[in-house]
Amino acid sequence: MIKGGYEMDKVELEQRTKQFAIRVIGFVSSLPKSSASIVLGNQLLKSGTSIGANYREANRAQSKRDFIYKVGIVEKEASESRYWLELFHDTQLGDSQARMVLLKEAEELTAIFTAIGKICKKRETRMK
Repeated sequence: MIKGGYEMDKVELEQRTKQFAIRVIGFVSSLPKSSASIVLGNQLLKSGTSIGANYREANRAQSKRDFIYKVGIVEKEASESRYWLELFHDTQLGDSQARMVLLKEAEELTAIFTAIGKICKKRETRMK
C-alpha cells in the first residue's frame, strides 16, 4: 500500500493498527466515569481494537476472496471507530489532543483499507 511516498508493508500496517488499538485503550481508560463515556468508550474499544486483530487475520486468509472479505471487515471497523471518535469530538468528551490524533488516524486507516479493498477487488475482477 502506498502511503506518504513509500510502500507500507503488511508488517508495518499490522504494527500501525496495533498502536492505534493501544492509543484507543489509553484514551478510553482516561475518560471520566459518566454514562456517556462508558457507553461510547466500550463501543470505541470494540471497534478500535478489532481493526488490528481482523487485519492480522486477513493476512492469514486462505484465499484471495477470503482476504478481500476480511479486509472489508477491517474497513468497516475503522469506519465505525471514526464514527465513535466523531461523537467524542462533537460532545467534547475526553482529552481533545488525544481525540484529534485518534480521529485523524481512524480517517487514515479507513482510507487505507478502503483502497486495499478496491485494489484487490479490481485485481480479482481482471483475473476472471
